[in-house]
Amino acid sequence: MIRSYELIPNKPITTLSRTSRARLHICSETMALRLINNALRRQLAAQLPRNAQVGSVASIHTLDKIGKREIVGFGWNGTACYADRVDYPMPAVRFREPNNEINALRTKEQGDWKKLSPQEIKALYRASFCQTIAEVQASTGEWKMHLGVGLIFTAAAIWIAVLMNLFVYDELPITFDEEHQKAQLKRMIDLEINPVTGLTSKWDYENNKWKN
Repeated sequence: MIRSYELIPNKPITTLSRTSRARLHICSETMALRLINNALRRQLAAQLPRNAQVGSVASIHTLDKIGKREIVGFGWNGTACYADRVDYPMPAVRFREPNNEINALRTKEQGDWKKLSPQEIKALYRASFCQTIAEVQASTGEWKMHLGVGLIFTAAAIWIAVLMNLFVYDELPITFDEEHQKAQLKRMIDLEINPVTGLTSKWDYENNKWKN
């Protein structure tokens, strides 16, 4: 990068050419943007918890999205986000932000767990996780929606085909009726079409009937 003092030394700005002044202006703007960027990075880095891993879980680009939720691990992709997954059962952040009730329970859990009621244990769990493993693995019934949508489109396609046959397509040619098909078959036999392995190879010309 060309620095401002390297452009044209020992010359006042008023005596510089238009090109030199433009270059000097661009360099000044670049330096100002760099200073602002560094200041913002330092401000965001100062907001990281002391036990967070800078550059992995506690990325400065995700801190503004997790609020006051505590970062407790690496997660499934190294980002400070929450997701219920069976293959990565420990999310990077807790599910809920801490409040007075949760903070009181966390203080209480540091003692004897026998003093915690089942409701308090469940409240502590729900503060860290949205669902249990059983809830994550439970069937959601989403297949019913896909099946219903598939049947709706199938019924629509059938109705479209019926309406096209009734109002759009012309009638079948007369060669499709039974009389004309029999006449066509008789003509193929008379012309001995494909007599080796085809249709007429199965016709007995001496007895004038199909071979057994």
